[in-house]
Amino acid sequence: MRKTFALCSISFLFFVHAVAQQSPDDVLGVWKNGEGTAMIKILKNGEEYQGKIVWLKEPNDPLNGKPKVDNNNPDADKKTQPVLGLTNVWGFRYKDGEWIDGYIYDPKNGKTYDCIMTMDEADKSKLNVRGYIMGMTMFGRTDTWVRQVARKK
Repeated sequence: MRKTFALCSISFLFFVHAVAQQSPDDVLGVWKNGEGTAMIKILKNGEEYQGKIVWLKEPNDPLNGKPKVDNNNPDADKKTQPVLGLTNVWGFRYKDGEWIDGYIYDPKNGKTYDCIMTMDEADKSKLNVRGYIMGMTMFGRTDTWVRQVARKK
């Protein structure tokens, strides 16, 4: 019993230390998505965090050779906007070591998902981005993004 309590106490202290070492602005910077097809620059907008696509592995549409546009967007007025420069993550706020209450838009399918982001505890150059359906975190997927440009302090 004492060993279990001691292990739980030590684990809790490590968790508190890890969260204490993390700053809300640690998420700022340029991140490459897990597929390696895009880079997203996360910025602070007031008290919230958002990100926009700043690089595409294939910036041009292979069918017409022109820059890719958001042709899967359900809003007809946005179907002609370029994917490069598109804000695709927004509304995040930092709480208890996580960036929560945000959204992620996938231009490949034109859908927007609820989203949460967490810094990988073992490797601060990795960001776990989980998109999910309407508050049901079990119905979604996690993509691990890798930091591309070190954040200036």
